[in-house]
Amino acid sequence: MRLKILMVLAAIGCATLVGCANTVAGAGEDISNAGHAITKSAQ
Repeated sequence: MRLKILMVLAAIGCATLVGCANTVAGAGEDISNAGHAITKSAQ
């Protein structure tokens, strides 16, 4: 039973990661832009 639950959670996690693969690059750009904005406002 424990193994079955673990396998279901792993499958859900993999499906989520595959769906988010394209958004990771966009999220990285957003974080970078936010960092630049904070740096500019601190100067």
